[in-house]
Amino acid sequence: MAKKIILALLVLILIAFLALNFVVNDSVDLYIDGENVSVKTNTLSGIDTKNMNMEICDYALDVMNDPTSDITTLRNGIDDICRRYGLEDVEINIDSSIGENQIPVIVYVDGTSMLPTLQDGQSVLLKKSHDVNPGDIVVAESDEYGGIIKRVDSVNGNSVHLVSDNKEVSYEYINGDLYEIKGISTWVDISDINGVVISY
Repeated sequence: MAKKIILALLVLILIAFLALNFVVNDSVDLYIDGENVSVKTNTLSGIDTKNMNMEICDYALDVMNDPTSDITTLRNGIDDICRRYGLEDVEINIDSSIGENQIPVIVYVDGTSMLPTLQDGQSVLLKKSHDVNPGDIVVAESDEYGGIIKRVDSVNGNSVHLVSDNKEVSYEYINGDLYEIKGISTWVDISDINGVVISY
């Protein structure tokens, strides 16, 4: 009788252990609001979640500011960080102020080339994406101009033509030379698009 009770207890302990492992999966919950990142790691292992979470936050901020990064880049990078800390097969949940599996970024307009649509110093919310269409306002990295916010005029394969909304032309003397001041018209590669403005 005692053997049966001990065997039953061992079976119950084994079932409880298996159920606990089935219910409690290692997971990382990341939230991005466009400027800030928060992360929570749920695990029963004894890893250093504080330092891992800080590393994930720093990485997510880098992804937000890198025009070539997207949601897949973010997910794969978090998975790599987790593996380095000893978490295998971790469930990664990415949520944001614009929905699941989206990367919002808040940027600030610098200049008047997008008047009257956007004002100098105004904040805009963009969604990291390379999916652009004519009429969209995008943030891009230009070899010629650096970081710019412009309207998509046309898309030709992987080349995107960007223009300023402000069509006014003015003239200014600089060091004795007369310069024509007008909005930008330039081509960029689709990979140089950081994201599409969704709110301003």
